[in-house]
Amino acid sequence: MLRVIDTETCGLQGGVVEVASVDVINGQIVNPMSDLICPDRPISRQAMAVHRITEAMVADKPTIEEAIGRYHGSPHYVAHNASFDRRMLPTMPGEWICTMTLARQLWPGIKYGNQALRHSLKLDVTPPAELHAHRALYDCYVTAALLIRIMETSGWNAEQMANLCQPAPVSGDVFPFGKYRGQSIGSIARKDPGYLRWVLENVRDLRPPLRQALRKYVKSDQ
Repeated sequence: MLRVIDTETCGLQGGVVEVASVDVINGQIVNPMSDLICPDRPISRQAMAVHRITEAMVADKPTIEEAIGRYHGSPHYVAHNASFDRRMLPTMPGEWICTMTLARQLWPGIKYGNQALRHSLKLDVTPPAELHAHRALYDCYVTAALLIRIMETSGWNAEQMANLCQPAPVSGDVFPFGKYRGQSIGSIARKDPGYLRWVLENVRDLRPPLRQALRKYVKSDQ
């Protein structure tokens, strides 16, 4: 079982207002759960405009510490941009898998937002009709469909995906996606520097350590 989890928050700094999950079992999306959460801070106007969850909707709801227990029980938790949700939630007893990280490795050079991937990959998913994008359960369905496509395309199992989502070495010297995935950036720079320049110029969602490493090698090649 893989448990896909998502949070909506008061803003980028935290304060959970909604948590939701679905399970992926044998390629099927099952067991939807969701809870509105009373946050530990005011909801920012910017966040409210995105998820449309108001202060009145969460005033009498449980805290995230009170609600999170029923989301435990999976050996793996899956999220899109998992570092964000992992930071927002209390400690979850399991390994984390990030569909954004995996999508970058499988489909370089495209947009990696949840909805962008849903449309570019033509994912077959029907979230609950009463919800909308950026509600936690709605986004869980989209992430689950993306996870299923990733597994179908790559053949990776849960352990392999978790390993691929481990933080990159501090040096940033291992290329994480595309035709040179797993090779050192130094060796790529020696045999195909034009590819590194192309990645720098065309892939917008590079992690800062990787972008810095690429710039170092591309600059040294010039």
